[in-house]
Amino acid sequence: MSHIADKLTLLRRKMTEQGVDLLALGPGAHMHWVTGWHPHPDERLTLVLVSAQDACVVGPAVNGEQIDANIDLPLHRWKDEDGPEAVLARTVGTMGKIASVALDETMRTDFSLTLLAILPGAAHTLAHDIVGQLRMTKDDAEFAALKASQQINDRAMQAGFAAIKPGVTERHVAGAIRDAFAAEGAEVAFALCASGPNGAFPHHSTGDRQLQAGDAVVLDIGAGFAGWPSDMTRMAAVGHLPDGYAEIHAVVEAASAAAMNAARPGVKAHEVDDAARKVITDAGYGEYFVHRTGHGLGLEIHEPPYLTSSSQAVLTEGMVFSIEPGIYIPGRFGIRLEEIVILRKDGPEIFSDLPRDVHIAR
Repeated sequence: MSHIADKLTLLRRKMTEQGVDLLALGPGAHMHWVTGWHPHPDERLTLVLVSAQDACVVGPAVNGEQIDANIDLPLHRWKDEDGPEAVLARTVGTMGKIASVALDETMRTDFSLTLLAILPGAAHTLAHDIVGQLRMTKDDAEFAALKASQQINDRAMQAGFAAIKPGVTERHVAGAIRDAFAAEGAEVAFALCASGPNGAFPHHSTGDRQLQAGDAVVLDIGAGFAGWPSDMTRMAAVGHLPDGYAEIHAVVEAASAAAMNAARPGVKAHEVDDAARKVITDAGYGEYFVHRTGHGLGLEIHEPPYLTSSSQAVLTEGMVFSIEPGIYIPGRFGIRLEEIVILRKDGPEIFSDLPRDVHIAR
């Protein structure tokens, strides 16, 4: 119970700060962060409910034994033939006066509507301002889990490099990456291989284009290991660099370094984006930097904080996020250099051990 007890203490502190009487979490990353587990999300209403004094689960009887085995909280079961409304109403009725509720923004809409129907007139907000805020700061155990996942990513990236040669397809390279992840027990989230002009599409769908001598190749890969994701982008070239590549790669590397230097506790997220964007804009490639500089990473590959030009989020020690500036030249190639970092008191610590230099496949 100590894991959940510690999380509940943090949650209740946040709930009090924000004037929230009830927190409702569906199966997903928020629930997992609090309880250490979550069931498969489907149509059967399952909620973790937290108030100032109480915490419990409302869930379907058909999954009751599994929920009891994995979540150390009282479970109120409802039967398929009855539906969840009556049990949910009785449970909420025992949790004190509820004038405001924070809803898990990632759970099914019908779960939210079912709960709100029981609380007519209650103010409602989203759980990201409570659970999401707490999830942004990683503890030592979370850091170690993310580091282990990233080390597997490093090895999968090297398998991708080894598969690159003239005449093979993007799909072949991605397959080598997927096989490397699978060999270490990691579940592939994505294995993007974008060659030549396809590299100008930041989220290219890996296909059957054959790699050619002189192609620049973007490899953006990630997988989950023991419930924790990895993410990284590196560059390769087939045989030799395309014309004009080295200059632009140097600009992206300089933008990455500038963002790293800007990322410090107490800095607003947009200042990191500003630093990377200024380097690229000053070099004349501003219109080709078409996405944010970074995103948070934790139980989910994309989660707060988001490093955008407008973000007012204040970075704090222990946050984990990507720094990934890029330049995409239509019809020619794209370059993105992505690191996952944890913010320490004196700046970012990079998870990957691989250099950001372009890999030349011979």
